[in-house]
Amino acid sequence: MLKALDIKESPEGSVITFSIVFIKKDGERVFVPRGVSVGLPYSLSANRMRGILPIDANGEKVGHVYPVGIDNILEYNSLEVVL
Repeated sequence: MLKALDIKESPEGSVITFSIVFIKKDGERVFVPRGVSVGLPYSLSANRMRGILPIDANGEKVGHVYPVGIDNILEYNSLEVVL
């Protein structure tokens, strides 16, 4: 799942979208029905984090980038995540 999350574009150059459910630091459960993986301003592997940006049907950003801890991801593309 993490390898799929790290891929930002398909070989044709189109952005890869996915749905994800995760828990924020304050305990709030967040569902992003369509999002893309983006970079964060610090080391992703050292901090075990990934950046998720919600987008709409046209590929335009909707909201802000969520820094998500990989241990807090519950579902990826409607499949339960087990680490």
